[in-house]
Amino acid sequence: MAIKGIQQFQLREEFGSEEKARQTLQAVKDAGFEGIELNTFMIHKMSFAVRMLCRLAGMSLGASGNINWPTFVKEMDLKVISLHDHLDSILNQSEQVIQQAKAFETEYIVITGMRKFDFSNQTAVHELVEKLNSAGEKLAAGGIQLLYHNHNSDFRKLPSGQSAYDYLIEQTNPAWVNFEFDSYWAAEAGCDVEAIMHRLGTRMKLYHINDRGTRVTGPTNSIIKSDSMELGYGNMNLEKYVAIAKNYGVEAIVLESHQNWADKSAIKSMQLSSTFMNQHV
Repeated sequence: MAIKGIQQFQLREEFGSEEKARQTLQAVKDAGFEGIELNTFMIHKMSFAVRMLCRLAGMSLGASGNINWPTFVKEMDLKVISLHDHLDSILNQSEQVIQQAKAFETEYIVITGMRKFDFSNQTAVHELVEKLNSAGEKLAAGGIQLLYHNHNSDFRKLPSGQSAYDYLIEQTNPAWVNFEFDSYWAAEAGCDVEAIMHRLGTRMKLYHINDRGTRVTGPTNSIIKSDSMELGYGNMNLEKYVAIAKNYGVEAIVLESHQNWADKSAIKSMQLSSTFMNQHV
């Protein structure tokens, strides 16, 4: 049975102090969530560069690096579903990554994404496959599973006409590399979400859920911009996607509405989405 989880990044502005963080995670539990995904760059002291990059992207970070997260999540009785980390860290500091995962009692390390990476370059994508297999093998030796999380750039086409994401599925070793599928970004890239989920099958260990729509009201031009939405408030066929994910035995279904929150509140957004989560997960 899949557990209901939330990504730490959605709540990033709600961790200004340990007391505020405790109130935030209590709200998470009160809404019916049982687990949380943590990001390594948010559970340690954050560099100025990381803060600036996120701020420039319109997604300011809180002060979550000041909190003792291993102790904190245990006190709040929340399961750590996974740790999101960087590929270079896994390759170069695999033992530290393994030990950190064990400290959080999680079996999954997730690749957060590939920044400034050319997914249309066949050689680069092939090298990525080799690195993923190597990283996954290193983690597997320590009893930890590596998962790859997609955004929309992963669906760019290679010269062969195949998408980079399809190539990753085809060429990575299932013994070492599996997937946390994000249907929002696949839909945003114009992909057939159901087809991808069925192709992943049991290699889809975790499922990231978000809805896509708009808050615009009144008369508009013929084209408007869509954005992240609370579950059930957008246009995605999330009930079907959840059913597929559960049928393949995903361990957790994880909410991440990254921006465009109702009343500009990540907490309010989470609470609205929890209705769908509690009904369908």
